[in-house]
Amino acid sequence: MKHDKVGTVMTTDVVRAEYGTPFKEVARLLADRRISGLPVVDEDDKVIGVVSETDLMVRQAATPDPFEPPRRRRLAALTRNARLQAAKARARTAGQLMTEPAVTVHADDSIVEAARTMAQRRVERLPVLDEADRLVGIVTRRDLLQVFLRPDAEIREQVVQQVLMHALWIPPRSIDVSVTEGVVTLTGQMERKSETEIAVSMTRQIDGAVAVVDKLTYRLDDARLQPDEQTLHGVADDWLRRL
Repeated sequence: MKHDKVGTVMTTDVVRAEYGTPFKEVARLLADRRISGLPVVDEDDKVIGVVSETDLMVRQAATPDPFEPPRRRRLAALTRNARLQAAKARARTAGQLMTEPAVTVHADDSIVEAARTMAQRRVERLPVLDEADRLVGIVTRRDLLQVFLRPDAEIREQVVQQVLMHALWIPPRSIDVSVTEGVVTLTGQMERKSETEIAVSMTRQIDGAVAVVDKLTYRLDDARLQPDEQTLHGVADDWLRRL
């Protein structure tokens, strides 16, 4: 099942900085464009890091507290994180401020892959790269959520065309497909139990499908067949071999 690509939802007008971009210019770019972060690129448009509002805030957060005991400050400075924070507090350029290495995706990656990367790495935006690893866009959480704005009719058409007809070779009228607010309901009878499982599994992977209601039945429980017998029944085996 092919998902929509990151390149279809990314923003191509990317606000970026270079290693030597001054601190104040970075702050101005974030404020003027109302964004919370931007990529830092080298002379070849390769992403070398990312600067966020949090990185800029470190300077304020690192302002010494006149009431803090001097010894406590010295002990805190021994930790790796404290040293990094202290370096950012003294930063004068984007390159000194940035977090590296940057977490990125490619334009040909699926939206699902990008969403998984965001969740696992706990980031709000991802620089998007082309085949040569050059910056071509940026994608945010809001961009990825666009898949859930797909019209119900469009989702239904994809289920019929890609799941029933293309993958399972089933006449579209033999199975009823209805979509309401992104919830797909599959109703009807198939030849084998394995076909119903494939239909439900593939439908869940359709971009924009919020949930799948399985009302499918089957004539044959092929889970009980021997391997030699399974190859003789139905058309789902061909799809399974292509996985």
